[in-house]
Amino acid sequence: MAALKDIKRKITAVQKTRQITRAMNMVAASKFKAAQMRMENFRPYAVKFMEVLNSLALRVDARSHPLLAVREPKRIRVICMTSDRGLCGGFNNNLIKATERFVKEKVREGREVELIPVGRKGRDFFRKKMKTIHPRADVFGKFNMSLAVKISGDVIPPFIGEEYDELYLLYNEFVNVSIQRPSAVRLFPLPSIGREEEIEPDKRLDYLYEPSEEALLEKLLPMYVHVLIYRALVETSAGENGARMAAMDNATRNCEDLIQSLTLKYNKVRQSAITAELMDIVGGTEALAKG
Repeated sequence: MAALKDIKRKITAVQKTRQITRAMNMVAASKFKAAQMRMENFRPYAVKFMEVLNSLALRVDARSHPLLAVREPKRIRVICMTSDRGLCGGFNNNLIKATERFVKEKVREGREVELIPVGRKGRDFFRKKMKTIHPRADVFGKFNMSLAVKISGDVIPPFIGEEYDELYLLYNEFVNVSIQRPSAVRLFPLPSIGREEEIEPDKRLDYLYEPSEEALLEKLLPMYVHVLIYRALVETSAGENGARMAAMDNATRNCEDLIQSLTLKYNKVRQSAITAELMDIVGGTEALAKG
């Protein structure tokens, strides 16, 4: 009977775990829908912003702007965006491994690397492994463009002041609920601004600018950084909730499979116990009859 009680206790525990994973799946699905909508609404804006900015940069001497300065990359900073919470499958681990490979490659090239972690998981993982600056945690619960502006404020003035030479952004690009692809984007020096070959022929449009092109470029280049960082934030938010929804769905199915397996085992043990009791009764009856 002790074995039956143990199996019954395990079944009850797995059933409670299944209730938790189901609830977490429903919460993640709700958050994912909102995050996905925000991401899909922002993507066209980001693409159009880049088209206009490229067109504008072609009309001025873009090399005169400090954000376009190209220096020998001796000192590099890397923004790594992870989630604040776990239970989202390999979402964070994949990005952390990609960041480690990226950093090791730059170190082998003789670069000095500093990491800017955004998200609790990345901050907690890297703070004892390498030099981190301007860490941010607990930011994905509720955020807007002001967060991207704050992060930009941590990286734009030091680059203009030549405290470092290149800046990269590593984040999980959202593909679908099951796929979030680690991506690396160079922010400084800005890689494509002002390059005519980067603009598709059918998108090379002429615009009328007010005020001058130079004045607009001075304002829009920092906004370019805000847009790229905010896009990474919304991609990370959508990817995190999508990955958690998929992970909790898999966990729920695993719980159901385990419950079935334990129930089958319970029934077999119970049947064996009943058979053993019947054998004892029959044996006792036979002994009494012989006596």
